[in-house]
Amino acid sequence: MTNRMFAYIGHKGGIVEDSATELLAAAKAIDAVGSPTAIVTGWGPDFDVVCESLRASFPEIWKITHPSLAYANAELVRQVLVRVLPPQSILFVSHDHFGIDLSPGLSVKLNAAFASDVLAIEGVEGGSVKLVRQEFGGQVNARIRCDISSGAVINIRPGAFKIAAGPSASGTVVDKSAAVGALAARRRYLETIVAETGDVDITKHNVLISVGRGIQEKDNIAIAEELAESLGAAVSCSRPVVDAKWMEKSRQVGSSGKTVRPKVYIACGISGAFQHLAGIKGSPLLIAINKNPKAPIFQVADVGIVDDILEFLPELTNRVREARGMVVK
Repeated sequence: MTNRMFAYIGHKGGIVEDSATELLAAAKAIDAVGSPTAIVTGWGPDFDVVCESLRASFPEIWKITHPSLAYANAELVRQVLVRVLPPQSILFVSHDHFGIDLSPGLSVKLNAAFASDVLAIEGVEGGSVKLVRQEFGGQVNARIRCDISSGAVINIRPGAFKIAAGPSASGTVVDKSAAVGALAARRRYLETIVAETGDVDITKHNVLISVGRGIQEKDNIAIAEELAESLGAAVSCSRPVVDAKWMEKSRQVGSSGKTVRPKVYIACGISGAFQHLAGIKGSPLLIAINKNPKAPIFQVADVGIVDDILEFLPELTNRVREARGMVVK
């Protein structure tokens, strides 16, 4: 394969997003020998920390720094990438809010193919890469061929690719800032509004029992709360539960809710849309319980249980209480 591979790396507060290793794994699925070049944009004292931290995973890091890039504005980053990417490049981007904003327009400007929400890569055949993505709200896995002869922008679903820790890459940081030139955007960053914590801060808990549409009604949330109490955990939820006003917004996990980094995440009756998975960081032990065996959550879960959560959770709670010598109701 003659295409050069790149990965756009997101970061915040001097910390690289978990998607960095996922994008690296996606590139390895295309070329097991080669490694992508990391591209990272930003500004400020934390930015150098980000670039240095990537040296352990990537052989080469292209650093692009500019005052206008202190906040990740997709309009500006698109201009940057058009100017620095070589022809026929393959660029991997995380399929989060920023990636969705960035990638379609970028592929047009690069005259490259675009594939979104990719779950798996099945290799290269001829001048095309074989991809798996989901359609119809995650109910169908579609196998597609993406022509990479003119390059491609591929959005990778968060959590779909996992990579084992390997030896340090001892990468080289290359400053490409001079190649970018002037930047101008029609939109600008104003401020970040931090969501209210609420009665429970789900970002501080090591174990989360997260409920979705499968909980069926507000009164049934008590079942998850009992399990959480037995485990010393907190109850979180997906967006449909908040939209139904069954739980507070402060309990929502996802791209429009909170970002959490628990050690164990138990998803109960949650389908597994990428918007929800985008809020789960740190590669926790993900246990999915859903009565639909084809639920997308099973694609990324470490442990999958096909069962009705209204029957399974009370039984699990009793077993936990027995194991811990607690009173079984």
